[in-house]
Amino acid sequence: MLHSLRVIRTAVAVGAAALGVAAVLVALSGCGARSGLVEGDRAYEVPLQPRPQQLWPAWYESDARRNGVMGSGRPEPRAPLDGAPRVPKEGLRALDPKAVLAADPAAKGLTRLPLIGHPGRPGIRPPVLHDLTGHDGAPELILSADLENRRTVVIVYTARDGKVVPILYTSGSRLAVETVGADLVTRGAADDGAQQTVRYRWDGTRMSPVSDDKTYRNMDPPAPGCPGRAAGPRERS
Repeated sequence: MLHSLRVIRTAVAVGAAALGVAAVLVALSGCGARSGLVEGDRAYEVPLQPRPQQLWPAWYESDARRNGVMGSGRPEPRAPLDGAPRVPKEGLRALDPKAVLAADPAAKGLTRLPLIGHPGRPGIRPPVLHDLTGHDGAPELILSADLENRRTVVIVYTARDGKVVPILYTSGSRLAVETVGADLVTRGAADDGAQQTVRYRWDGTRMSPVSDDKTYRNMDPPAPGCPGRAAGPRERS
């Protein structure tokens, strides 16, 4: 009698397990049928992403031209400096920095400053050579001048077919300059009191900014409607 009960219980358990496996298989097959497209189903429409639109084209183009950038398309290569010394086989390192500045209309006024070897007074810093373009293995000429108003000017020149070509002109207050690989990084004080870090990279025609970050230390960002002014010191708890 006991043997018969054990046989019946075993058969019931096996049957229940078989039914459970069958239910799982049915559920999986049902989910599989609903998880993707089958023949005859209509594909979902993918909405198109919005494209940028210029709200005031005339102002946009005017600002782009005034800032020396193009509103769209690829910027034109910078023109070589007329009257600049010819670049010898030794490269830009062989040129007189003041002769290069004198041939650059954007930097000609800096030639009135003396050459300086240390900070503390206005003047033209010692030239630095660093490969920023990587297109020919020759380093670029990086010149910097400290002005009487505590602003710093940084200009980068490259050589093309034996001619001097300016590829970057920037300035800032209490500007510190460094290189990160082939990138040029400037750190200085922005007009609104923040610490501003700009990273420039060779784009094939010039050094273009790839990042422009501001850090507000113990200050709030500029209040809405008041560009260029900080909202004031941040209260500490």
